[in-house]
Amino acid sequence: MTFTLTSLSQLAGHDFDDIIDVRTPAEFAEDHLPGAINLPVLDGEEHARVGTLYKQVSPFTARKLGAALVSRNAARHLEGPLADRDGGWKPLVYCWRGGQRSGSFEVILKMIGWRVERVEGGYKRFRGLVVDALYEQPFPAPVVLLDGNTGSAKTDLLKRLPDLGVQVLDLEGLANHRGSLFGAMGAQPQQRGFETALAMQVQALDPTRPVLVEAESAKVGNCRIPPALWKAMRDAPRIEVIAPLEERADYLTRAYADVSADMGRLHDTIDALRRYLSADQIAAWHAQADAGDMRALARSLMELRYDPTYTRHRARMDPVSITPLEAPSLAEAALPGLAERLAETLTTLTLPEGPRYD
Repeated sequence: MTFTLTSLSQLAGHDFDDIIDVRTPAEFAEDHLPGAINLPVLDGEEHARVGTLYKQVSPFTARKLGAALVSRNAARHLEGPLADRDGGWKPLVYCWRGGQRSGSFEVILKMIGWRVERVEGGYKRFRGLVVDALYEQPFPAPVVLLDGNTGSAKTDLLKRLPDLGVQVLDLEGLANHRGSLFGAMGAQPQQRGFETALAMQVQALDPTRPVLVEAESAKVGNCRIPPALWKAMRDAPRIEVIAPLEERADYLTRAYADVSADMGRLHDTIDALRRYLSADQIAAWHAQADAGDMRALARSLMELRYDPTYTRHRARMDPVSITPLEAPSLAEAALPGLAERLAETLTTLTLPEGPRYD
């Protein structure tokens, strides 16, 4: 039985017990349907072997080998990850195009008696919906940017706002990156994976309410912001958090404790700034890091690198409007109140009219 995917919202409200991606581990790692598990019926080497036989020998020979390999791998899945599934289990399976890989696995599961369905058009169909949402359609909700100099606690504030009833898109969370040279938080998703996570959040937005997005460049780490959202961000009004330099230095020291705890990583990141600052300044930052004076290091980095960069970037922009939000303190105890003021400020904005807000 085929499952016809016509909208991303179908995946947000499906009733399947498991979504099974039977493609190779490499295909799965690049991107997959939200919540899917990977039970490949052919691994990468096997898939290549079958493909080579299909082109160089014959489709029949390729299908015969493919059937043998799929049967062996399916048996391992049935005796392993699927061994505890009961008779009422209802899975959804898919491969690249909804063809022989997922079709073969569907037949096996159906023969057992499970109520299995297969995605018509496979991952390719799903990917088409993601591309349409992020590249072809206008962004569905009015965007407001949360702006401010480095260290203004923007990401922290953004994470507090859903509990106050505010719609947000946390691009740094989706990209697993804090948006600066020091911002790596581990492995980032590949571009397609980032776009899938973003598209699933976008389809859940209420188009009648504003969505707050942290001001970013066109890339968050290695992840590119898709065109529909990027255009909406460039045209959006802004709320700018204005905080004293000393408060921002204190906040950065707390927020980037993981960076300062890894001295090798910290020194490597400082070295990456050599093309922007003098050798003497780089040496001074290394000395501050070695001395453990992270607050002074954060302050100097903002004064000499990040604040000037922010000022130049802002000079090139033409924001619809900028609403200041004064933040005299960024201490942990002050952030809940600041988040409440931010949520209240959002309700006072006059949002631009246009087709995307209809």
